[in-house]
Amino acid sequence: MLAALVFSAAAAERAPLVIEARIDTVIHPASANYLSKTIGEAEREGAALVVVTLSTPGGLFASTRAMSSAILQSKVPVATFVAPSGAQAASAGFFVLLSGDVAAMAPGTNTGAAHPVGGEGQDLPKKLNEKAEQDARAFIRTLARQRNRNAEKAEAAVLKSVSYTEAEAKEGGLVEIVARDVPDLVGQLDGRRIARVGGGETTLALKGARIRPRPMGEVERALGVVSDPNVAYVLFLVGLVGLYFELSTPGAVLPGVAGAIALLLALYAFSVLPVNLAGLALILLGIALFVVEIKAASHGVLAVGGAIALVAGSFLLFSGGGGEGYRVDLSVVVPALAATLGIVGFLAWTTARLRREPVRTGLHAMVGEPARVVEAFGPAGHGRVQVFGEYWDAAGPEGLAPGEMVRIARVSGRTLHVERRNA
Repeated sequence: MLAALVFSAAAAERAPLVIEARIDTVIHPASANYLSKTIGEAEREGAALVVVTLSTPGGLFASTRAMSSAILQSKVPVATFVAPSGAQAASAGFFVLLSGDVAAMAPGTNTGAAHPVGGEGQDLPKKLNEKAEQDARAFIRTLARQRNRNAEKAEAAVLKSVSYTEAEAKEGGLVEIVARDVPDLVGQLDGRRIARVGGGETTLALKGARIRPRPMGEVERALGVVSDPNVAYVLFLVGLVGLYFELSTPGAVLPGVAGAIALLLALYAFSVLPVNLAGLALILLGIALFVVEIKAASHGVLAVGGAIALVAGSFLLFSGGGGEGYRVDLSVVVPALAATLGIVGFLAWTTARLRREPVRTGLHAMVGEPARVVEAFGPAGHGRVQVFGEYWDAAGPEGLAPGEMVRIARVSGRTLHVERRNA
């Protein structure tokens, strides 16, 4: 029995390895990074196949290009698979589907509708729309022709937002297989010859294959949300405002901690997004000008300059735009800027008002307070007074008698200068 178990384990180790990656989120830099890492893992482990299961409404076009590039350059054959039933590979997902060495769909799924739109699904301006459309059409044509698929129908999904069911996609030459699930797909692929982009053909030997799911982790999902340009931009502003609040009112603690966390998350997003350094510098300059406005009397000139720098930096923060790259949407920029300017302006006004008020701590806080004479003031004008339960050396008018009430006019070192209260 022991020998049989050892033999069975050894046979399982020799069985072909199939790694399954699951893209069931919006396509963004984190999902592109996840797919690239999974394909690299498959190459290192000598996997026979990578199955990319798709269930996505689309996403960022730049991330889509990165995912397609990773699939096209993979040394391990890659099958793209829209699953489970009810899933879709729409918009950007359609490009990823057509990138695979083998494209497959489960019953009850659909794909297509790949016309470029803005980050919030809105139509792009005419000139930008034409540019993005032509680029997307050329990209989908080259993907289809590389894989010997129907380029005309693929281009129709981009040009006219045509969608296809699994049956229509197979009949139209966009996918090769309709399978129930991953094991069914692997079974249908066993013994199939596929042409690789780099040249040559490969025969898939997948009999008795071990299927190892490599799902996206929770941290990767969370970072995927953070790496959205709109979310990254808002986190960056929240982080800056939190730190500004902490610097303006030391001791609040919570705004500083929350701001630091938000800023670190935004910096992670900036590490995977194409950040325009000029835009980033303008935003930082804007916040710096607000801080200096508190210290210097510029009659609002620095604050206005800070607001202009903040607005300009927000629009320049990410390179590209619309369906071609990354951009913070106007519907996010305007409210975020309004809120940020409102908070920073309120804090600056509050800080400036507090600085104009009399000092309320330390020795100088005693100026204007009443004191009681406890030791008479002689010809030299020196005596002692009691204030807040303490005895102080004092200087003042000659003839002040013990028990008489005086007012503290100023403080010099450890000496209180007093005057009669009716002075």
